[in-house]
Amino acid sequence: MEDAELAALAHAGDREAFGELVQRYAGQARRVARAVLANEADADDAAQDGFLSALRNMGRYDPRRPFGPWLMRIVANAATDRRRRQKVRAADQISSQTPSAGPLPDREAFRRQFRAALTAALASLPERRRIAVVLFDVEGYSHQDIADVLNVPVGTVRSDVFHARRALRSKLAEWEDLKEEIV
Repeated sequence: MEDAELAALAHAGDREAFGELVQRYAGQARRVARAVLANEADADDAAQDGFLSALRNMGRYDPRRPFGPWLMRIVANAATDRRRRQKVRAADQISSQTPSAGPLPDREAFRRQFRAALTAALASLPERRRIAVVLFDVEGYSHQDIADVLNVPVGTVRSDVFHARRALRSKLAEWEDLKEEIV
């Protein structure tokens, strides 16, 4: 069943139809929320808030447009709202040390270190660039869909993705020679 049909059924009160939409988009929603909120628990809560908001506002969804960008806009807004409400933001400092030239730690520990460095690098980006690069490179959204989600021109999205990638490459340059260990 198409997203638009499921959305219409969900708007009419069909909980199973909404459950199907949640199942289809839960992973993307969590990743978008995590792009805004570095904390996984807060991001999961924001994704859930986004789904609840989407359910309440299902009547505003235009079935002629793709459902995913509409939903991701709601999730991004929920995550942004949650971040604004946080009075104190706890952040663990990530060591800037590169792995030694000696024996490398086991692969899983190495991947965790890289993931922490990537998370920190993403967190350092301005919010709009962070969302744009996650939607484009991780979720596979088109520039136009991202422009709809962020409510900015397509050219701005292209620029945001370009500048976000450049900043990430710069921040993660020390990992370039070690990328075989990450994979």
